[in-house]
Amino acid sequence: MKKYAKRLKEYDKIEFDPKEIIEGMSRLKGARRKPTSVALEDELLKELKGLAQKQGVPYQVLMRLLIADGVKRLKEVA
Repeated sequence: MKKYAKRLKEYDKIEFDPKEIIEGMSRLKGARRKPTSVALEDELLKELKGLAQKQGVPYQVLMRLLIADGVKRLKEVA
């Protein structure tokens, strides 16, 4: 059976330090980024926007931080 990221219990425990988010935003400001497209389920997008609102950041910034954190974790395992 496939496991989807949104079903993993460990994602319920992700916490970002507001200071870390601001530093991440500053680091990315002015950095060259390439637009991409990701199709997300409506429910997942609503959850993401809600989490971003609680953190006080745009949801796109939160998505970039989550992706960057996931890549970092995968590199550590590999």
